[in-house]
Amino acid sequence: MISCANIGFMIKAKKDFDVERFFVALSDKTRLRLLNLMREDEVCVCFFVEVLEEGQPKISRHLAYLRRAGIVGARREGKWMHYRITPPAHAHAARILDNVLSWLKEDKEMQRDRAKLVKVCYSTCPPTQLVGAPKPASLVARP
Repeated sequence: MISCANIGFMIKAKKDFDVERFFVALSDKTRLRLLNLMREDEVCVCFFVEVLEEGQPKISRHLAYLRRAGIVGARREGKWMHYRITPPAHAHAARILDNVLSWLKEDKEMQRDRAKLVKVCYSTCPPTQLVGAPKPASLVARP
């Protein structure tokens, strides 16, 4: 049985953190693929476009949804937009996101996406849209 005190707490928690938006953000394959690519790094939008083979407007819409859900943060560096995972302040949501990211790391398709990101970053002849793009930090340090 739910008491009045519990109802008040649930309403306050809803105002502080939008649980439904959080789960909807995690329910889309493109958004999961984006999170997977950001698992270890801040990543420039141009790399998402190249790796996922989707248009920039679609990628940007999904990134905006992840930002509204409180899962992703962004920063601009000149003409480049960089995105990174920002763990939610809500403890349960942060734990769920961490578990989802661990699960994605083990998924074969997600591993292929990550391998493609590495390949694109180390290409001797990168696509035109990636020339001069800042590489993810963990990939810059690789040999």
